Amino acid sequence: MSRRIVIAYWLIPSEPARSYYQSLICDFAQRYNAPEFQPHVTVHVGVDCPDTVDEVLSKAAPGCERIVLRALQVNGSSEFTKTLFVHFAMTAELHRLNRSIGTAARDSSDYQLSPHLSLLYKRISMQDRHLLTHSIDVPFPEVTFDSLKAVRCVSPTQNRADVEAWRVVAEKPLGSIGF
Repeated sequence: MSRRIVIAYWLIPSEPARSYYQSLICDFAQRYNAPEFQPHVTVHVGVDCPDTVDEVLSKAAPGCERIVLRALQVNGSSEFTKTLFVHFAMTAELHRLNRSIGTAARDSSDYQLSPHLSLLYKRISMQDRHLLTHSIDVPFPEVTFDSLKAVRCVSPTQNRADVEAWRVVAEKPLGSIGF
């Protein structure tokens, strides 16, 4: 499988969900000797064009209000980046954001949007994944996402070193900030 450098566009949850999920991720990272990472939902993955990332976010973010996603369930898989994750329902707003980022980036990547927030990146047994998925309480039936980040990374991400090499290259708030 060929690997390449890409830009991943992430939605970042607002508080209190951000702190809650960050603490879960850190806890699992310690327990399983796995990498720590920021809680996020990947909206799009496309070509690495460092000179245009700010422009892509500027074009995609202004028309986009904060996004609210409904949590469906905790799942696990044998895929490294989906070891353990919270699956979210698709929304029209999320689909629009995915398309607007792809258009702004002039990118025709075949990224398949499947809204989820990963909690652990580690290859673990099916039994451990099953036990973990049933042990996690998701206290937020809905999660609000209030910013968009562009992250340079290797695709596909396959190991701890790949995760630790991720670099945020740009960030923009969504919708109105403040009260």
